[in-house]
Amino acid sequence: MFQFNGFNMMFPDHSRPFNTTYKCYSVSMLPGNERQDVENGGKIIMPPSALDQLTRLNVVYPMLFKITNGSINRSTHAGVLEFVADEGKIYMPYWMMHNLALDQGDIVEIESVSIPVATYSKFQPQSVEFLDITNPKAVLENCLRNFACLTTGDLIAIKYNNTTYELSVLETKPGPAVTIIECDMNVEFAPPVGYTEPERKEKEEEPMTIDPTELMPEPTGFVAFKGEGTRLDGKKKKDNGTNDAPAAQRQTYVRGIPDYDHPYGLLRFDRSVRKTDQLESKLEDSKFQEFQGEGFNLKKNRK
Repeated sequence: MFQFNGFNMMFPDHSRPFNTTYKCYSVSMLPGNERQDVENGGKIIMPPSALDQLTRLNVVYPMLFKITNGSINRSTHAGVLEFVADEGKIYMPYWMMHNLALDQGDIVEIESVSIPVATYSKFQPQSVEFLDITNPKAVLENCLRNFACLTTGDLIAIKYNNTTYELSVLETKPGPAVTIIECDMNVEFAPPVGYTEPERKEKEEEPMTIDPTELMPEPTGFVAFKGEGTRLDGKKKKDNGTNDAPAAQRQTYVRGIPDYDHPYGLLRFDRSVRKTDQLESKLEDSKFQEFQGEGFNLKKNRK
């Protein structure tokens, strides 16, 4: 039986994945103007020959790749931004090279992959300065629009207000590597590295120096049971040394209700100290608040 090798060359095996090796360089080595859009994201730049080969292999879009440093068996995942690199070379963000322990010109293996869409991720800031950001969830949402994938164990870098913050990817669902293109993802933050909970100090309530009943005005008009009582046997009531009549005649003191019969021009000061409410105690707590189940949508304004 004859075998036609030329026939196999004319019609290549489309199920074969893209798998090749390149020399790796940081974005700062890319000829031309500085490319901050690459340095501040999670995508790489590949040569034009890679696009030609990927097109012939009918790779599923979006194009996602597994990048592996074979010398230490460490890998991560990334998308592709452009196909303008020199032949045999790829350019990637510096934080990605740092994760893979790569130096300029090291050989890496690039393999096309298909990974699930992200539903959940958890990050840990590497410095407490991250707490100074007013709305960290919104900042992270905006920065992740330049990323295509997240890999558990990676240490990504985002830039905000001319400051670079490093975040460790602690967990991703539904798998250790997920794509964040066109997805709704729930996000949580773990306490930053070096963060310590502040000690709570309970405020002691000082005793009131003035009896609130003394602030109430004297009753006017008819007052029930104001007179003295008389025993039926004719005997006089024993005097036990206490006089509760003035206190009984005064109105019940209720805080917060104004005294409409207050004399004009008379000022009274209540110098009592009240316990702080729950809201104040929360404000005195730590600046960090862990986002439980809060997410954001990455379906708009993606570059």
